[in-house]
Amino acid sequence: MNHSPPIPRSIQELPDELISQIAAGEVVERPSSVVRELVDNALDAGAQNITVRLIAGGTRLIAVEDDGHGMHADSLSMSIKRHATSKIRNLHDLESVSTMGFRGEALAAIASVSELTISSRTHIDAHAMQLQARTGELQAAARSQGTSIEVKELFFSTPARRKFLKSEATELAHCLESVQRHALSRPDVGFSIWHEGKTIEQWRAQSGEQAHDHRMRDILGDEFLDQSLAVDHLHGNIRVQGRVGLPDFARSRADHQFAYVNQRYVRDRVIMHAARSAYEDFLHGQRQPVYVLFVQIDPMRVDVNVHPTKIEVRFRDSREIHQAIRHAVESTLATPRSQNHAPFNEHSRAIADLRSFGNTNSDSTHASLNTWRQSRMELNQGSNAVDDLQKLWTPSAQATAPLFAQNPTSNYQASTSAFSSDQDWPLGKAIAQLHGVYILAQNHAGMVIVDMHAAHERIVYERLKQQLDGQGVQSQPLLIPTTFAATDQEIATAQEFQEVIQQLGLDIAPLSSKSLAVRSVPVNLLQGDAVALSRSMLSELAHHDSSTVIDRAQHELLATMACHGAVRANRALTIEEMNALLRKMETTERSDQCNHGRPTWRQLTHKELDAFFMRGR
Repeated sequence: MNHSPPIPRSIQELPDELISQIAAGEVVERPSSVVRELVDNALDAGAQNITVRLIAGGTRLIAVEDDGHGMHADSLSMSIKRHATSKIRNLHDLESVSTMGFRGEALAAIASVSELTISSRTHIDAHAMQLQARTGELQAAARSQGTSIEVKELFFSTPARRKFLKSEATELAHCLESVQRHALSRPDVGFSIWHEGKTIEQWRAQSGEQAHDHRMRDILGDEFLDQSLAVDHLHGNIRVQGRVGLPDFARSRADHQFAYVNQRYVRDRVIMHAARSAYEDFLHGQRQPVYVLFVQIDPMRVDVNVHPTKIEVRFRDSREIHQAIRHAVESTLATPRSQNHAPFNEHSRAIADLRSFGNTNSDSTHASLNTWRQSRMELNQGSNAVDDLQKLWTPSAQATAPLFAQNPTSNYQASTSAFSSDQDWPLGKAIAQLHGVYILAQNHAGMVIVDMHAAHERIVYERLKQQLDGQGVQSQPLLIPTTFAATDQEIATAQEFQEVIQQLGLDIAPLSSKSLAVRSVPVNLLQGDAVALSRSMLSELAHHDSSTVIDRAQHELLATMACHGAVRANRALTIEEMNALLRKMETTERSDQCNHGRPTWRQLTHKELDAFFMRGR
């Protein structure tokens, strides 16, 4: 059967309405997209209070009211034209955007797929004016200074797209999430959300130094504030602030991760990877950290004009951003949490000062740092016995070397007075050992329970990391090299990063155009799967910064060594040994979790103990 060739169609310009509807698909995906764009405009207008009203999850009605500057009557008609905006004038403005909106697309896109009405009034107008977007009709209206925008019957003109919307409850949840993201970054603005005529959320404007904490508590709950630490870190000209959740507070999903760049909520791989990598020594498997991070950076060093939704950004120096965020989170998590349980003496005052000032170059911070160092020296005076008993190996020594002497009591005679003093140590004074596994101690707050193996494992691990100090991982040649079929990318990566791979204790070289040979592996992983290890390293090198991969691999090896070398369960410890372990925990970074992410200690307060026995009832 013969088919005649298709007749070529001539090229024609699309009608303006169809152009607008096509463009709207990039900006307006669902009701929450409309909410995001309208709240952006309200914040740019200087609003102090924003009200969002929804019907049917936003599919029937989205109304956003603000008390901002408002618009003059002659600006209303212009506001719904494509690429009409008051926020940028030239290329320089575009490259240094400091407003939430700037593309001039939102209102035009929304108007093309809904019934849009705008009412606005400035402080010099006698009354408000109202614009019907579809007809272009202007008429007088009654309202105070500010702007009200109503969006009715979203996607009425494109019914096919309306079919892709989810249930009302799902769309409402997305709208709530959109407002929450704005509210977290702007505690100085009050927000209220109504659905079907009822208030479902209201967050009042906050002021003062604790404004962000109050807003986070309102939105994310008391538990987030109780289970997180404040971040304030200066890295060059990049400032990172906010709060990061404790490792114990990690979740199975990444649904409580909020990152902002110059107060704009973003989803950025660089930021997400930097934050997650800061938890590498704490979280294992698929657990996801919880955080709210605010990054302040020169607008000229970040491009926000990457996507019509403005939720993606591109940094001029991604490495700089990655380092700033990782260092900010790492330094915050490194300080032992036990310091928060200490009485407010000079030691804990130094910790508080360091957290307040972050990583700045101020004289106050240097003074606080010196106080912290002095405090660590004072704390270590009571735990020198651990150094006497712990014969920590260098990276080349056997992983089975004993860390505690078999007859340690005599070594503690010189330091016993430090533990018998009246000083109230953050983790308290040891009183007993339970089942050869746990240390029981008492402090000013109540009772402390310590997993002695987990705690000592972290102490050994941190010391090994310091001892490694840039040395390469020792490798062992294989008697018979292991070969495997490799992809073109794996072969290219093996050739490009040959020196880096050797630092990791691996020797991987091309055997042919389609295979690789593993000729040596790290000494401590001789019993492991050489092929799986090689593929993992090559994948990491292909997708991430090589220095990050080196650190991660070295730390994994050291963690294995520390686990084998730490004091074992059912090992009887003297009171002095237990106290020495507690003192080391108080001065060892990241000592709140073991190398596998499990907690090393728990605090039971007087109130909790009283509740167990119903005292005071």
